[in-house]
Amino acid sequence: MQLTILGCYGPYPPAGGACSGYLVREAGYNILLDCGNGVLSRLQEFIDYKDLDAVILSHLHADHFSDLMIMRYGLELAHKRSALYEPLLLYTPIEPAVDFDRLPYKNAYSVKALYEDLQLKIGPFTITASPGVHAVPSFSLRLETPTAVLVYSGDTEITPNLAPFAKSADLFLCEANYLEEEIVAGLSNHLSAAQAAAIAAEAGVKRLILTHLHPERESAPYLAEAHKYFTAADLAGERITYSL
Repeated sequence: MQLTILGCYGPYPPAGGACSGYLVREAGYNILLDCGNGVLSRLQEFIDYKDLDAVILSHLHADHFSDLMIMRYGLELAHKRSALYEPLLLYTPIEPAVDFDRLPYKNAYSVKALYEDLQLKIGPFTITASPGVHAVPSFSLRLETPTAVLVYSGDTEITPNLAPFAKSADLFLCEANYLEEEIVAGLSNHLSAAQAAAIAAEAGVKRLILTHLHPERESAPYLAEAHKYFTAADLAGERITYSL
């Protein structure tokens, strides 16, 4: 299994950066986790967007799905030219309804609900979801194949089900939008680097990659916090591919 970081910033990117988007590949199958602004352009550095087998959204915030509103034009044009024959599978939470209702567009997507008990089978991937704690319904995602396990936190506060959900993962891709001082100050909806690392340690994962990084923060404070709890932690790097 390979994970390519297309974008890793939130809630907006720095100059030249992109928001959340993660390409997962194995055995010729291509799955995109989230599709924030800047992701469509980055995706095409690695594969043709028409070669995607599915897109799975952790939640419906613009920094995680806005480029789907652009990709749909390319997909629809590909259908008109007979370069594609089936809509692209798109799994997403159904709320907020105002955003969910905007996703269907002509023949671009086959939109399906993502929910806790759903188990997806896409090529070699078995995919399950676990609810997070966020401003809107949000899910963590576990992708398992015969070769590896990847867990992606999505956007969430600390929640007791995340460590068991990430148990023994080969790679834990976890949001860390905050530092611990911001959690102490009462900020909500996201994890700190320290919390992400503590979850990784409890779950017994092999590797932790911190993502959903604030675009105006240096990397050193994130790593300093994380390494107190989990030494095999690093920051997501855009355009970097990790092999599991």
